[in-house]
Amino acid sequence: MIHNANTSTFIHSMTGTRGKRWLRRAKHLAWGSVLSLLVGAGTLVVSSSVLAQSFSGGERQMLDRIVAVVNDSAIMRSDLDRRLDQAINQISAQGEDAPGRDEIEEQVLDQMVLEEIQLQMARDANLSIDDTDLNRQVRNIAESNDMTLQAFADRLEAEGTSLAQVREEIRREMLTRQVQQRQVGQRVSVTNRDVERFLEERGGDVNQAETRARHILVGVGSGRSESQAQAFVEQAMARLEQGESFATVAREMSDDQGSAVNGGDLGWLRPGQTVPEFDEAMSELDVGEVSSPVRSQFGYHIIEVLDRRRSSVSNQDMREQVRQAIFQRRANQEVDTWKREIREQAFVEKRL
Repeated sequence: MIHNANTSTFIHSMTGTRGKRWLRRAKHLAWGSVLSLLVGAGTLVVSSSVLAQSFSGGERQMLDRIVAVVNDSAIMRSDLDRRLDQAINQISAQGEDAPGRDEIEEQVLDQMVLEEIQLQMARDANLSIDDTDLNRQVRNIAESNDMTLQAFADRLEAEGTSLAQVREEIRREMLTRQVQQRQVGQRVSVTNRDVERFLEERGGDVNQAETRARHILVGVGSGRSESQAQAFVEQAMARLEQGESFATVAREMSDDQGSAVNGGDLGWLRPGQTVPEFDEAMSELDVGEVSSPVRSQFGYHIIEVLDRRRSSVSNQDMREQVRQAIFQRRANQEVDTWKREIREQAFVEKRL
């Protein structure tokens, strides 16, 4: 299975002690981690089922049909089937029982509709992806899987797809990222008073506390039901409780591929970089302590605190960090509102 190391690193809320399961619903993760590393967030687990439709050109023409009209564009049955194959294969590759296609068809189509709306906005704004940036992204994915670009292309070919198809998926996701940055970014502002209030609440300490943490993410959606996610995260907890290393379980079971390749390591986190629930929970965990599963909008998370330290920063640097943290948090809240708005404003007709 091919992993995309540039998948967004998810930072969420969590509980501070064992036994508090399925608590708290977190808001969005930090804006920078959502939008700067959005590529491949849910679709770049490449499998042989990507091209499961081995129809001839004539057969495809007869069998294909429109499943949704989105403004002046259409989503075809063959495209929906391809995305369904990807979702189901991703779940199966993680050792779970794959859901029936009927169970997830509507959800996957909704995702495709929202994606198409954003791509139309990108075309209307004359946005494009530079080939140099696209090539760099593809190389990063290959390197994250310890492959040369040629070996990566050969692996994709062996699994039934092609480098050209993967490049197109990445290009589309980079375009939607650009649209989100433009549209949502201009709706969010941070005043000097916002920064001052944040610092006052934390005593204005310039010796900043930092925590190094790692996590395991079990996502919900894209073919995985709530009950399936609960069962899967319980399997992860059981492996940890039986003595398996956190890093091993993260590499094999975490849906956050960006951190999974590093054993779930999120690096050093500063106050304000994450949602408030996450800051609070980290302060309750001892070094080496592992949280029980915690529900957020992204799924279920198991978190371990690895280390803590204090770093001295200048007042100016701290103010800039605080400004960015406030911006990220507000943008995370705004992006969901924006997505609902563009979905409501678009003409969508489903034909399942």
